[in-house]
Amino acid sequence: MIRFKLGEQLEKKQFRDSRRITLQEVSDATAINRSTLSKILNQRGYSTGTDIVDKLCTYFGCTVSDLLEYVPD
Repeated sequence: MIRFKLGEQLEKKQFRDSRRITLQEVSDATAINRSTLSKILNQRGYSTGTDIVDKLCTYFGCTVSDLLEYVPD
């Protein structure tokens, strides 16, 4: 299964920026629907397209491996 590390990336960005970052802020900056971000964050095994992964990597300034990981079932 592929696991999103969105929570970890949010924490890192909050630490770097020294402020709280909401899913709505990420949504506004990336044009990704807030409900999609919530599903990525909270729904185990949620699947999405590469366009979403690309937007998140751009927003967080990270690589795909920073955002996704393979976890054996």
